[in-house]
Amino acid sequence: MRLAIISDTHIPDRATGIPDWVRERVEAADHVVHAGDFEAPAVVETVRSLAGGNLTAVRGNVDPPGVDLPTVATVELGGVAFVVTHGTGNRVGYEDRVAATVREHGGDVGIAGHTHDHLDTEHDGVRLLNPGSATGADPATETTMLSATVADGDLDVTLHRGER
Repeated sequence: MRLAIISDTHIPDRATGIPDWVRERVEAADHVVHAGDFEAPAVVETVRSLAGGNLTAVRGNVDPPGVDLPTVATVELGGVAFVVTHGTGNRVGYEDRVAATVREHGGDVGIAGHTHDHLDTEHDGVRLLNPGSATGADPATETTMLSATVADGDLDVTLHRGER
């Protein structure tokens, strides 16, 4: 199974749209994960449409009440239990917070956003993924996303970079 993992699109306040190269990867994926900060219900619908309805998404700290998504979502894909959260809060303790959420929800891998910096690391026994910002929204220094293949419990993740 092919995954597209994105976050922090921040449309319309910090970006005007999703770059074509990100759209193409999202459309080609079997399942899409968005870790929050869409900024508008219309952006959620755009991403859901690009994903062909195969979307797991959460609210970010700047999403208005009209973005009707949970703060934590779980999904099992290819034998891996993913826990998705935005990661809201101070950068100090970010990895601790996200890993604790993954453990609390019984997951194998945590996917979070918020920092606008990509991350693929193991923290306190939990693999953490952060795709950065799919639009290069400030304070990001570049546009990034992750793609992954997952099958039989094996996860292979790739970072993709584009221009801001």
